[in-house]
Formats: sequence, structure tokens, C-alpha cells
Amino acid sequence: MSPTRERRRPSEEDERDRAALARERRGRRSEEERRRTRAARPKPGARPKPSARTRPTRQVEIRRRWVALLTVLTLVALVYLLFFSSMLGAKDVSVSGSRTVTADQIRAVAAVPVDKPMLRLSTDEIRDRVAAMPGIATVEVSRSWPNTVEITVTERTAIAFFDSGPGGDGVHLVDGGGVVFKTVPARPAGLPELKLPKVSADDPVTRAVTAVLGVIPEQLLKQVTTATAKTPASVEFTLSSGKIVRWGTAEQTDRKAKVLAALLTQDGKVYDVAAPELPTITS
Repeated sequence: MSPTRERRRPSEEDERDRAALARERRGRRSEEERRRTRAARPKPGARPKPSARTRPTRQVEIRRRWVALLTVLTLVALVYLLFFSSMLGAKDVSVSGSRTVTADQIRAVAAVPVDKPMLRLSTDEIRDRVAAMPGIATVEVSRSWPNTVEITVTERTAIAFFDSGPGGDGVHLVDGGGVVFKTVPARPAGLPELKLPKVSADDPVTRAVTAVLGVIPEQLLKQVTTATAKTPASVEFTLSSGKIVRWGTAEQTDRKAKVLAALLTQDGKVYDVAAPELPTITS
């Protein structure tokens, strides 16, 4: 038999050399990996390059551009339709609430521009023009799509009249706020006459008298022939029977009306209910 070759066991020096070589190789790999990592990092301010998976195709990009273009065109068409086209313009004016003032008179004063786009109409200007009409108390103007402007009015209601006398300009109707709003050819039946030095909505005495006439019971109002006052707190009126009622202010209306109804059953000439807790009768 051939002699068995004895395997040489590595010495400690060989082990140290191998360990040093391994450390050196690991160090080189680590340095190389660090260089690759630094190279792969994006520079400050640079946009990251899209990967092949996230980069949009040409067809997708074209589709996006078409969608954006169509969106812009749609918005432009909508703005034109709403603000510049007569398709949504004013073509009809509807009037409601009018009685003595005709709808045609209101339309003429409103002067709504035909075919003007509804959104460009000034409802405030239309309202102000109609509100300036003498017989109109309140006005509301609104848009009724697609082509109608609606005007709703409340007319003034006459609560009394005054005669300007010889050389004056006739008989005038007055509403509950003291506004003189209409001239009529003759004295209206069923309305009391105002006996005041001045009749105007700016006059406190006029407003006080019309306020009282506006709150007293209707049955009593039908009996009133004339109404007068020297101050806002001294309103008095004459009944068709010739009796005079000193009413005072417009306050405590219900109580005054009840007290007066009881007093009128007694003989007298002047009935004072200005202070309903202390009423008096004067012959």
C-alpha cells in the first residue's frame, strides 16, 4: 500500500491571512455598493424619471389632451349661453297682484329688455322702476327660467282722502302710511276726509291720523266722516251721527273701541277715550 498522505492542517497564520482577505473583499463590495447607491440617488431639484411601468403611453396622453380641450370648450359654451345668448333671454313679463294699475302699465314702466340674457338682468333696477309708480306699495321681481320675468305687486289701498279745495289740483287718495298716491275726479264714497293743514307721508300728524284709521274696527271706520289732529297724540274724528270722538294715539286700540262702544249708548257730543281707563263724555 502506498503511504497515506497526511493532510496539512492550516496554521494560525494561514487563518489570519484568509480572514484579512475576506475582510478586504467585504470592504471593497461595501464601497462599491455605496457608490452605486449614491449614483442612483436623484440630484436635488431633479424630477425622478418615470419607470417604464408608470410612463403614460402616447394614446393615453392624447386622450387626456382631448378631455381637457372638451372641458374648456364646454365651459366657454356654457358661459356664452348664460350671459350672452338670447336663447335664455327675457321673452315674457308676468304681472300679478295688480288691480287698479293695469299689467300693461306695469310692463311699460318695468322696461324689461327683450332677449337680454336673464342672468344679466338687474331685478333691483326693475323693482325700483315699478315701485316708483304712485299706486304701488310693494314690488317683488324674480326670474322664472328659462325666459320669464315675474313681477308681483301690492297696490296701495286708500284709507282716506283730502280735497285741495278751490284752485287746488283735485281730490287725492291717501293710504295707511300717509302716502298720497292718486288723484280722483270726485269725493269717493265710504272714505273719511282728512282735515289737516298738510297731508304728506313725511308729516308726523298725517301718519298718526292714518295709523288710527288703519287700526280702528271696520264697523267704526264706516261711521267716520272726517278725521283731524293738531299733534300726533291728539287724533280725533267725527262720526256720521255728528258725534266727535277724541281717540288720541293708535295705542290700546281694542280697549278704546270697547270703551267707546259702551259710551256711544249714552247721550253726549264729545266722547274722549284717549285715556281709556278714564273716559269722558261732554255734551
